[in-house]
Amino acid sequence: MSVTKQTNKKFANFTWIDILRPNEENLKSIANEYNLDVYQIKDSLQQGHLPKYEEHEKYNFLILRAFTETKKNQTPNSVTEISNKIAFFFNDEKLITIHRGEFEFLINSKTNYKTSQDLLISIISKMIETYETPLLQLDEKIGLLEKQIFLRNSIKLSLRDLYFLKTQTRLTKKILQLTQGVTNHLQVNQNNKTAMEDIKDRILSLLLKYDEVLENSQNLLNTYLSLNAQKSNDVMKLLTVFSAFFLPLTFIVGIYGMNFENMPELKMHNGYYFSLVAMAIVALIIFIWFKRKRII
Repeated sequence: MSVTKQTNKKFANFTWIDILRPNEENLKSIANEYNLDVYQIKDSLQQGHLPKYEEHEKYNFLILRAFTETKKNQTPNSVTEISNKIAFFFNDEKLITIHRGEFEFLINSKTNYKTSQDLLISIISKMIETYETPLLQLDEKIGLLEKQIFLRNSIKLSLRDLYFLKTQTRLTKKILQLTQGVTNHLQVNQNNKTAMEDIKDRILSLLLKYDEVLENSQNLLNTYLSLNAQKSNDVMKLLTVFSAFFLPLTFIVGIYGMNFENMPELKMHNGYYFSLVAMAIVALIIFIWFKRKRII
């Protein structure tokens, strides 16, 4: 069973309360102590909650998600499998962060911040940074898959890999789009406006890059399906050509394979050779016709 861990850090002008792996009792206690809204506390406990921002009379409430996918999970199907959320309650005197997963940038945060908003902006910036490495990994995966497809190694390629690559890109882009909407509504003081604009620019840049990766993955999937369809068509074409050659030959063999007593050529001395020549001529005519029609 996971143990709740609470860390209090006092700065010159505010206090930072960080709560790791919270349970309902802890959050109720915090809610009563700092007069927090019960529904926002429920949102903090909800594992798959998407980014949101709400203004309250005495504080502001914010939820954001950071990319946290591990190598153990290579088949993401939902937002919770590729990211973890941090819930923020903040005003000038306090910043409360609530999260289930451990984040390096929270553990190693040792800067002496002047205001709670400075710390908030710093955490948001580091959360956005978590989306940069997976972007490079996705781009690299697409490059490798392209080589496998176009260098005729598509037998080794799995349609499942392509599907999950596209799914991860789509889910990540969705989180970033919601994050962009939240940060656009987030009000900051004059000192942090430049930093906030920088965060917005980075989110926009990431969105454009993820959009490009998503488009590339879709094109790659379509190319893979088209190449497989072309291979199937080539096989069907080959089988059709063989059928066209052997169908008339089989017809001739079928006729001369009947053992009727009054068949015209049954007792011809060279009948066997004549039938072979006839079959060769028929095959040659079919071959010439296919060549003229550019079928083979």
